[in-house]
Amino acid sequence: MKSRAATALACLALLAPLAAAGPYTDDLSKCLVASTTPADRVALVRWIFIAFSAQPTVATMSAVKPADVDGANAEIGGLFMKLLTDSCREKAKLALRYEGPATIQLSFQVLGQVAGMELASSPEVQARMTGFSKHIDVEKLKELSGEPAARTGN
Repeated sequence: MKSRAATALACLALLAPLAAAGPYTDDLSKCLVASTTPADRVALVRWIFIAFSAQPTVATMSAVKPADVDGANAEIGGLFMKLLTDSCREKAKLALRYEGPATIQLSFQVLGQVAGMELASSPEVQARMTGFSKHIDVEKLKELSGEPAARTGN
């Protein structure tokens, strides 16, 4: 139970609300996901991790080197160009024409979410993400939903 709750919480965090996407953005999003390999999606998650590791409150927890940043940027830049100008060219053109430049960001957010969900499904990640559950007071949580707390003692 605790493991499922933690997994659901993690997935919800990855599925942050997106601005309303139109049908052309949806088509582009689907194309981006369909046109990437598992290795491409791992590279995307690695790039996101490297970018997030620059945030001052977590920077000391990561040993990302400038060469790692440059390599990840080059890899994702190449993937970005391949997807938009080759693999999903026609869908990108239509999305830009009918729904504007925000369509690119929205479509790549979907791809990032898919990549993140794949990463989160790893048993190692699952184990780490559910580790906080040993610090959860289930009885207090039950009170939130109106369930009676289990009696202790007698």
